[in-house]
Amino acid sequence: MMARKPDVTKKFGEKRAAIVHAASVLINEAGVRATTLTKVARAIGLNATSVTYYFPRKDQLIVTVYGETISLLGDIAREALEEPDVEARIARFVGLHVALRTRIRKGERGLITALSEIRSLDQEHQDPLLVGYREVVDTVRAFFGEPADEAERARNSVRAHILIETMLWWPVWSLRYSYLDFPRVERKIVEILCGGIPATPGEWRPEPLPGGGWRSEHDAAPQPNGEFLRAATMLINERGYRGASINRIAESLNVTKGSFYHHHDAKDDLVMDCFQRSFDRLSRAQMAGLDIAGSHWTKLSSVLAELVDIQFFDTMPLLRTTALQALDSAGKADVVMRSNRLARRFAGFLIDGVADGSVRPVDPLVASQLIMSTLNGAYEARRWAARFEDRDDAIRTYLSVFFEGMVGRNG
Repeated sequence: MMARKPDVTKKFGEKRAAIVHAASVLINEAGVRATTLTKVARAIGLNATSVTYYFPRKDQLIVTVYGETISLLGDIAREALEEPDVEARIARFVGLHVALRTRIRKGERGLITALSEIRSLDQEHQDPLLVGYREVVDTVRAFFGEPADEAERARNSVRAHILIETMLWWPVWSLRYSYLDFPRVERKIVEILCGGIPATPGEWRPEPLPGGGWRSEHDAAPQPNGEFLRAATMLINERGYRGASINRIAESLNVTKGSFYHHHDAKDDLVMDCFQRSFDRLSRAQMAGLDIAGSHWTKLSSVLAELVDIQFFDTMPLLRTTALQALDSAGKADVVMRSNRLARRFAGFLIDGVADGSVRPVDPLVASQLIMSTLNGAYEARRWAARFEDRDDAIRTYLSVFFEGMVGRNG
């Protein structure tokens, strides 16, 4: 068989890359379900037949997009690992992500796709991608050196997890800033991740919150709509929007699809209800935190401990943002707006904490977004938390990122 000429090979590679980048943008904007080969072709001025020459099936394209995103994350992590110490590695990792977002904002095509729906793929496609992602996590964990004991190993694992989650959430909240402000935001992210939040490093004395309306009511009689919300939340958190099909939701409750449609007109309505329920629960916990005595760091740490406990151990955790990409533009805007409002309330805790001397003078808007991504990512650490004999120890270890900082005992 005659080999391709260099110019033909180059043209092939460029067109294939253009298809992958176009698909990446569409997945971020509309989710996997709404990303079709026809829409990808239209985005780059091709016809659908031309796209199928490179990717005969949509799933092949989706797997390629995810694979190249994970490869890029790996490249960034490996480059950061070459820095001489923990703080420099974190700074380099954050800086490379910010630089990528800067180039994308200026018009350069950049491939960084939300990975929320990997678990909705067939097992044969999902497994290699998850192996690749775990390799990225292993590389980031290596930023913190060889652990001295199991406790330090656990801290390093959550540090890696939270650092990656922070930068995967960055493309969403970076939209609120001009790219001219990115260098300052970058510095503030690194300051918070490395040094933590409280004025007294290592301070961690959360108090119980009054009330508890944000927790599942174990003794209450199950309500049909509440059960649908719980089942949908768990499935979306586990399998992403596409993986949480109406059939799977109904089967998990041992009811018919007809029962589902008796309560909801469409799946998107149920997803919006799940977001509403999660945001309401988070809001109630925040307000309860404001009612307890003590400094604003005590108030904030008490809220964070309560919310991470829900993500780790409650029968109905808060909904992850895995469903965000699949919502229509109006639904997505509403979810992001409510998320930002909750983040601003956390910023209020921080501002008042700086005023009362319990919080370091960190940037409250940046810190609040790091808090939101850390709470969101806590569900992914649910299995990790289950290995702890003491649930408070699991929560304390996870949130040590905020009260110790990521450099902490490694610095």
